[in-house]
Amino acid sequence: MVNAEVNKAGNESPLSVIRKFSRRVQGTGLIQNARKRRYYVRTTSKAVAKKKALKRIKRRDEFRRLVKEGKIAEAPTRRGFRGRPQNSAPRESSPASPTPARFGEDTPIAR
Repeated sequence: MVNAEVNKAGNESPLSVIRKFSRRVQGTGLIQNARKRRYYVRTTSKAVAKKKALKRIKRRDEFRRLVKEGKIAEAPTRRGFRGRPQNSAPRESSPASPTPARFGEDTPIAR
């Protein structure tokens, strides 16, 4: 159990002491922990987990089959860090580029 204690400093108002106390309690994480444990969640059995996993695999296979047949449009690939595709190499600027280089792109550091 964690104790949160606050002492009144000088001529501090009671309202500011209450605010200080509530901030201290928030910092300990007592309220979040109590809310998390509010309702009992039973762990799933191995049989139920296996059944869910099999259903998930079946749904994914069905989706892939429908995409292959062209009945469903394939979802766009998710983008990686800062909007770049995850497995892409850094951009190489070619000398015969039709678009002019933006400010700072032609420096050795930017390449």
